[in-house]
Amino acid sequence: MALTGLDLFKLLPKTNCGECGVPTCMAFAMKLAAKTVELAACPYASEEAKEKIGAASKPPIRLVKIGPPDYEVAVGNETVMFRHEKTFVHPTALAVRFSDTQSAEELAHLTAEVREYCLERVGEQLRLDLALVENVTGAVEPFVAAVKAVAGGTGRGLILKSDNPEALDAALQALEGQRPLIHAATPENAEAMAALALKHKAPLVARAESLDALAALTARLAKLGVQDLVLDVPAENPAVALQHNTVIRKAALKSSFEPLGYPILNFVAGDDLPALVADASTLMCKYASILVIDTLAAQALLPLMMLRQNIYTDPQKPIQVEPNIYPIGEPNENSPVLVTTNFSLTYFIVSGEIENSGVPAHLVIVECEGQSVLTAWAAGKFTGEKIAAFIKASDLESRVETRRLIIPGYVAQVSGELEENLPGWEIVVGPQEAADLGPFLKLQAAA
Repeated sequence: MALTGLDLFKLLPKTNCGECGVPTCMAFAMKLAAKTVELAACPYASEEAKEKIGAASKPPIRLVKIGPPDYEVAVGNETVMFRHEKTFVHPTALAVRFSDTQSAEELAHLTAEVREYCLERVGEQLRLDLALVENVTGAVEPFVAAVKAVAGGTGRGLILKSDNPEALDAALQALEGQRPLIHAATPENAEAMAALALKHKAPLVARAESLDALAALTARLAKLGVQDLVLDVPAENPAVALQHNTVIRKAALKSSFEPLGYPILNFVAGDDLPALVADASTLMCKYASILVIDTLAAQALLPLMMLRQNIYTDPQKPIQVEPNIYPIGEPNENSPVLVTTNFSLTYFIVSGEIENSGVPAHLVIVECEGQSVLTAWAAGKFTGEKIAAFIKASDLESRVETRRLIIPGYVAQVSGELEENLPGWEIVVGPQEAADLGPFLKLQAAA
């Protein structure tokens, strides 16, 4: 029978020391029950606790950390098959491929692109996470030179791909303390690659031609002392890769099959960008922990970044902004006042359209638990009474001379209630779509 959080708490030292990274022993017990932490994180766990809890609290998919301390990427530690069951935790790490056949000038140009790429969406900055350097030449010196150039140029964690243990050893020495991911241990070189991983305290990719061979390989590597593993199964097409990923995830979560309880790495390549995005999107959804692509084209990165952001948000906690009154542009006491909900996407779209209009305004963001306009209205969280109460509590009336409030067109029905609760204010029904705000505000300013 599975131990509950309370059962686990009784076995903990109850010191509330916080050294495990969680404030209290009860909170740590709850995380143990959810299998999102390991008992090893508790420095004061008794032998009895270790014996009784032990593997029972071990996360079904191991958490693996890659990269330097200031840009560490964590993958794995997932506990559900489907996002709506709870949430996905660690976003798929996007990696771009480089090789030691590229010139110093080309590497300098491309690594700068990786370093500077940043997509800002709903208040979050979305960036590339890792870089893979492939030892195409098979030689030591070109590989080490490329590794140094990519590490210095991107500032990101690296994946080192080589069949030459000597080249890998030299590159790992050059990246001392940066914890790159080694690619890859195979059934043929397992002992040599395990020795490298242990020597440099680096995570290791286990690569085999079938799932059965992969399970045997990870068990072998675990006996050699390597704990931080990432799985790679070559696939002739994305459909097969999808099948492999699903079997691995299901074996780890549903059957607690430890040999496959590790993050997954997938490669996607090709000149057909729409096909590349489609294939990468499929694997991101099911269940790539690391996705290696070979392009920096904006038309590929943009949809992948946005999809990843959408997948790896907690479905029980919508992205939201703090309820407040936000100045857009440089509004004065006579500038228009608009109101909407605190759903992040709504805020950034509306504020962007106001800014683009060139008409400074005060944007009132009401607490609606991160819900969109219609959802919040239907749930009774964006009503005339609540909007009026928020405006009164914010002391907006003392800050502006205007007494005109523009509400979203989709909730025109709250205008009467708003007028009753905000005496002296004129309620103006704005457009239904944010894209129409610019012309609307210009007409209002000219009136």
